[in-house]
Amino acid sequence: MGLTGLATSALLLPHFPGFGGTLVDPARLLEPGLDVTAKKRLADAALNAARSAGATYADVRIGRYLNQSVFTREKQVQNIASGESFGAGVRVIAGGSWGFAATNNVSDAGLAQAAKLAVAMAKANAKTQREPVNLAPQKGYGEVSWKTPIKQNAFEVPVAQKAELLLAANAAAMANGANFVNSSLFQINEQKYFASTDGSYIDQDIHRIWPTFSVTAIDRASGKFKTRDALSSPMGLGYEYLTPSAADKVAGPAGTGLVGYRNSYDLLEDAALAARQAKAKLTATSVLAGKYDLVLEPNHLGLTIHESIGHPLELDRVLGYEANYAGTSFADLAWKAKNIPYGSKNVTIVADKLQPGSLGAVGYDDEGVKTKEWTLIDQGKLVDYEKIRDQAHIVGQTASDGCCYADSWDAVQFQRMPNVSLRPGTAPLSVDEMISKVDKGIYIAGRGSYSIDQQRYNFQFGGQVFYAIEKGKIAGMLDDVAYQANTQEFWNSCAAVCDQRDYRMFGSFFDGKGQPSQVSAVSHGSATSRFNAVNVINTGRKIG
Repeated sequence: MGLTGLATSALLLPHFPGFGGTLVDPARLLEPGLDVTAKKRLADAALNAARSAGATYADVRIGRYLNQSVFTREKQVQNIASGESFGAGVRVIAGGSWGFAATNNVSDAGLAQAAKLAVAMAKANAKTQREPVNLAPQKGYGEVSWKTPIKQNAFEVPVAQKAELLLAANAAAMANGANFVNSSLFQINEQKYFASTDGSYIDQDIHRIWPTFSVTAIDRASGKFKTRDALSSPMGLGYEYLTPSAADKVAGPAGTGLVGYRNSYDLLEDAALAARQAKAKLTATSVLAGKYDLVLEPNHLGLTIHESIGHPLELDRVLGYEANYAGTSFADLAWKAKNIPYGSKNVTIVADKLQPGSLGAVGYDDEGVKTKEWTLIDQGKLVDYEKIRDQAHIVGQTASDGCCYADSWDAVQFQRMPNVSLRPGTAPLSVDEMISKVDKGIYIAGRGSYSIDQQRYNFQFGGQVFYAIEKGKIAGMLDDVAYQANTQEFWNSCAAVCDQRDYRMFGSFFDGKGQPSQVSAVSHGSATSRFNAVNVINTGRKIG
């Protein structure tokens, strides 16, 4: 039995963790996996073995994880890789402690052996456990299923067609002034079966897709170059995301040419615009440092939400149980008890695993909890955190939020960020109307480089494109822009949020956490928002 033995193949994606498994022919990705009857039999073999070995609770996840990536540059296809990983993980409580084991021997005997090993590990862990695991009660749902409501399975689209689309985007960028361009398409399908001693048998089929690119324009005389990345967002959709729909487009501010996208994306349109904007950045005015009112569009603001709200409100970080990748949190239980405003009255933040098209959308999490929506920040006041079954009692609650996840069958599930989104404003307000009320400001689109401290408090964020706002109008492109603030100061400066018409989602395909590290996919929705008197620095000026 290959316990916890995911052997990665020759497929190496150093910038895109989570893609791996065994390299396979693309046709393999369309082959059906085990049927539900077989999965239930295998799950019962694990659950029965766990009970017989002394477990007071057990769950099993049987997972088939499929992925495909296509990479191109200018007129060439650089790489196409398809991967598959298949196995099962068993988690148990015995002696009041957790135990976990995984196997790629997906048979009755293989799962039973993994269950027995998990129980043995739990009993060994119990010898040093200070307090027994306190698991929030969870009713069993019986035999249920959930599937991402896609219209077209991306794996059913011929690889040649996907490559042709990327190359067409490259050509559109080159025709509009780009000197270099690379583009990629990432697709994931998680076929996950969960069963537990609570009485749940849950079959889920989850799809995600992400088209992206980066274009570069060069001034050969000076050697100066500028880039602009795609304004796409990873989505929990099928290939239909790449069929543009006028109904899904949201116009950016007058004078910018920018377009926002909802549930479909025009790759060629964005690539052409990106090239023109990268070229324009070569002669854009370098920003003068100082205080500005910022107007931030959703593709940009989503990253700020992710880093300054999503991560610091993960309860394991708040408690100091987790610090990998993103540190702990300034917003601990003592800070919350003081009722210190997290943001202004315009800031209401909700968490969910429900929004259609979002990366986090699933029917049930990885410990069998039905997903939901809940409020984290209510009109500026911190009211809740993100938590799972063994954390709820710590904050006096009796139920999980349904945000437990593992990125593979051989990884133990733990608390992960759900979708975390800013509610749009309730009063009618368009982007142009918002800008018309700004005397001196900057409009920022797209996410750029950033940094944030280990308490998720002091930060700096850049973007892709920047436009000066003067006396209520867009007044030309800027460059070298980044803003600095602390989380509390920044969100308390939120003066207005556009209405539902402007609401869109940003996404992160590969949000890292844990040790050993795991990745998860999460979306952040918002409408364009205004933040007053934020400190802006110039990132291009040399000191001395």
